[in-house]
Formats: sequence, C-alpha cells, structure tokens
Amino acid sequence: MTVMQSSTAATFTPDTDTDTGAPASCSAAPRRHPRPDGQDRYTISEVVAFTGLTAHTLRWYERIGLMSHIDRSHTGQRRYSNRDLDWLDFVGKLRLTGMPVADMVRYAELVRAGDHTFGDRRDLLEATRRDVLTRIAELQDTLSVLDLKISFYGRDDRA
Repeated sequence: MTVMQSSTAATFTPDTDTDTGAPASCSAAPRRHPRPDGQDRYTISEVVAFTGLTAHTLRWYERIGLMSHIDRSHTGQRRYSNRDLDWLDFVGKLRLTGMPVADMVRYAELVRAGDHTFGDRRDLLEATRRDVLTRIAELQDTLSVLDLKISFYGRDDRA
C-alpha cells in the first residue's frame, strides 16, 4: 500500500514516513489528525479548514495527479482520509522547498508505481535538497548584508 491510496487499512505513526512507511528521518512531530483512523472521512470543506488549502487547489491536485483517487460518498462528494491529510502535509513541505509542480507530480507517480522506485524518489529528493541548501546559502548571504546595513543605520555616530 502507498500513501497515495485512500485506505484506512494502514495507519500512519509518528515513527514512519508518510509515503514509504519507513522510519521517519525528520525530527518534527507529525500533525495530529482531527479524527482517528477508521472515522476519517473528511469533506473537502473540512480539509480546507484543516490544511489552509482552497477547494480549488485540492481539486487541481487531484486533476493533475498530485493526489491519487480520493474516495467518494454515495452522493459523489469527495471523502479524504488521514493518509490524504498526511500526503497533503508532505506536499506542502515540497512546495516550501520550491520544488516545481511537475517534479511533485513525478514524485507522486513514483510513489504510486511502488517500492521499486525508491532510488528514483531518493534522487529527486536529493536534487531538491541541493536546491534548498543553495537557497539557504543565498538567504544567509542576504541576511548578512541586511545585518550590516541595519548596523550601519543603527549607529549614533553616523556622519
């Protein structure tokens, strides 16, 4: 089972990665779910409230393949699970890295393709990590320049 499947059979625990089920390598605590597994059938408006994403964005994610099949109620309304919320949280982290949407969709496709894609997933994440480190270095350099300017303007002995 992958994170992209909307099933409550597998559960997310704080010690596992949301897409692989492997031990988590991130020290940040996972977000708590509003409902326990088995009772996690969220409407799109509930997901909007919980994630801060818009309904349009959620539908778009599904349409472009960033989200896999979302379960539907008997009336056709989308019903999201805790695993879907975990995936959306991870996608949010990828967005913060500046990863292009096409790469996020590629990553989602690799997850859906199965465990044999671990190497490709790792390569994609490592490339993103290198980009993030470059951006951090650029931001640290920019911060140093700002600190220098702030220090200059904060001195009382300016001419």
